[in-house]
Amino acid sequence: MDKDRVEGSAKEIKGRIKEVAGKVLGDAKLESDGKAGQAAGKIQNAVAGVKDTLKGK
Repeated sequence: MDKDRVEGSAKEIKGRIKEVAGKVLGDAKLESDGKAGQAAGKIQNAVAGVKDTLKGK
């Protein structure tokens, strides 16, 4: 795994935690921030996958 994949996975995990915390606390902003963080992490992972493909890994 390269740096982008690790960072992307970390963003996804943080996003999930924020989303769950927002649901538990009834905080819609925290929940939406969590969903956005998850999306950003997924995008970063996808970009890393494309980079790997182009490099021939």
